[in-house]
Amino acid sequence: MAIEFKPSPSLPPPVNSVGAVAWVRQNLLSSPLNIFLTLFSFYVLYLLVPPVIEWGILTATFEGASKADCTGGGACWAFIGVYFEQFMYGLYPSEETWRINLALILLVVLIGTFAVKTVNKLFLSIGILIIYPVIAYFLFAGGVFGLEVVETSLWGGLFLTTLIGVVGIVASFPLGILLALGRQSNMPIAKSICIVFIETVRAVPLITILFMASVMIPLFLPEGMNFNKLLRVLIGITLFSSAYMAEVIRGGLQAIPKGQYEAADSMGLNYWQSMILVILPQALKLVIPGIVNTFIGLFKDTTLVYIVGMFDLLGRVQAATHDSSWLGTTIEGYAFAGFVFWAACFGMSRYSMRIERKLETGHKRN
Repeated sequence: MAIEFKPSPSLPPPVNSVGAVAWVRQNLLSSPLNIFLTLFSFYVLYLLVPPVIEWGILTATFEGASKADCTGGGACWAFIGVYFEQFMYGLYPSEETWRINLALILLVVLIGTFAVKTVNKLFLSIGILIIYPVIAYFLFAGGVFGLEVVETSLWGGLFLTTLIGVVGIVASFPLGILLALGRQSNMPIAKSICIVFIETVRAVPLITILFMASVMIPLFLPEGMNFNKLLRVLIGITLFSSAYMAEVIRGGLQAIPKGQYEAADSMGLNYWQSMILVILPQALKLVIPGIVNTFIGLFKDTTLVYIVGMFDLLGRVQAATHDSSWLGTTIEGYAFAGFVFWAACFGMSRYSMRIERKLETGHKRN
């Protein structure tokens, strides 16, 4: 007589191992030390959060024409409202700021097109990296199609910060790849040039590079020859960032097993084919956190252009706090600038985590 096997239905997990109560027990109250740290953290939050909320929201003033209108005793956010346009666009003419907004919208649309499966990603990438910068430049600078010319000395605020950061990031990435490949090359001259460049640039601070680009380079040019200071700064920042990017990518190249190089050679691929099709995709995937970390550092370093007389977001905030009508609003200005930088850097960090998950790099995050 055959016995029919009937599996028992699965039992629900224990009540104390799921839900909010279980999460609190496992993450906040799992040991005496964790209990102490949790209580201490809540005490610190109790000391900090209520005063910040009272200063920043409950007693804050959001409208006004001068510091004298801020009578609530809290933050004077009216200062941010009055200078908001300068913080965003610098001294760019108000009636021409639509050109900056149009370039930004165009970039967002182009990047969003990557989600369309039928679009050729290669042509789209070429359009973004080569064609879009030309269009954006003429939109910003003007001088064509009846657009008013706007000198780069009027560019500033978050617009200038973003411009320097994006140009530095986009330009330093391919240059960093070439430097990393050159440093690992078997050609002595190319290898020596790359090593000297990387080690020299990494040995000096960014402010030195900016000072050289802004002040020293014009002294060595022939009389009557000069080029735009913003362009010199962009070149300096790109070279500086590319040296650090090269070392990050070199780390990824060294992490690739020797068998991958041998496999590429066995397929009959030449040097550039094996690098582009086999080695670099794996190496770049391994060092995504390092690449994004370099990008975030570069974005924050753009504030140093204030040293050479260019007013980015932080420079505009600092200049506005010297207005006699708004004396005493330094904290509000720096809080606003800090929030903008935090939002941008946090967004880049979260986007890199999304890319890591999508590419399945194998780096598990807790």
